[in-house]
Amino acid sequence: MNKRRKPRGAGTRACRVETRLDPCFGGTTSADTSVGAADKVSAPHRGAAFQAADTLSSGSSRPQGRPRSGLWSRPAILLLLLTPAFAQDARQIVQESQRRGRSTSQRYEGVLEVIAANSKVSKKSWQFTRIGSYGDSKAIIRFTAPAEVKGVALLVVNHPDRSSDQWMWTPAIGRDRRIALQDRSTRFFGTDFSFEDLEERDLDQYDYRLEGEDAIDGAACWRIESRPRQGKVSQYTRSRVWIRKEDYVPAQYENFVKDEVVRRLHQSQIENVQGIRTARLLEMTDLRRNSRTILRFEKLEYNVPMKDDDFTVQALRREQ
Repeated sequence: MNKRRKPRGAGTRACRVETRLDPCFGGTTSADTSVGAADKVSAPHRGAAFQAADTLSSGSSRPQGRPRSGLWSRPAILLLLLTPAFAQDARQIVQESQRRGRSTSQRYEGVLEVIAANSKVSKKSWQFTRIGSYGDSKAIIRFTAPAEVKGVALLVVNHPDRSSDQWMWTPAIGRDRRIALQDRSTRFFGTDFSFEDLEERDLDQYDYRLEGEDAIDGAACWRIESRPRQGKVSQYTRSRVWIRKEDYVPAQYENFVKDEVVRRLHQSQIENVQGIRTARLLEMTDLRRNSRTILRFEKLEYNVPMKDDDFTVQALRREQ
């Protein structure tokens, strides 16, 4: 019996092409598969991608008997080559941002300037302490000045699967009260932060979508939309966050009620504090009231020894 002679090169060319294209698929090669790797693709590489797509879709490099449509079509190859999955994963970008800012505890002294619509400025200060991981932590904010709010304190207990629990202590009346969910949209003691703005956003309570890219303060950023999942109670219909590509620090947030931006939080003066890139100047603008609050972090520390017993309703009542 005569054996059918295998055409020279048949069945091998496609394999060689696939190996060469492996970095574009995030394979186990030395190519950069980190988030944002697509931004490093130069014009010559894009030209090579088109050439590779033409090679795969042409008859000369297609295995015998395989049709031109389907896997080997030029549009399908271009889609895979020019749209890396990692660059499109908004949730992964937010997760990495939270990972880089992770600490077991945090402490700072906050200096606030509240600028009203008529340009009148009032100054406040508070002490902030937090213990626990992001989204599953406890925090206390306690006003230290001026005299009319000194001693007023808020305990925020963040949960990974639902909205936070909040209690406020008012020394003038000598009692604490729980902040109901329907009251979380109100201003926190004359600032432009609402009670909801003071809780941490757990990653799994929102759905994310990468909208595009912008520059904030000259830094290239991903623009990401987040929407609360069913079961998450929020005054906001959706939010946008701009995350810096160079260090994954959020540069700006916008919070929407329906299609209206109602609050904007801008973060700047980003510094390295104990290995954590941190924005030390925050500016919250209430676009409905045309007022804004500037918050400066002073004496900021991470991973300070703290006790869980200092983050209870009983501890909230202690005078500092």
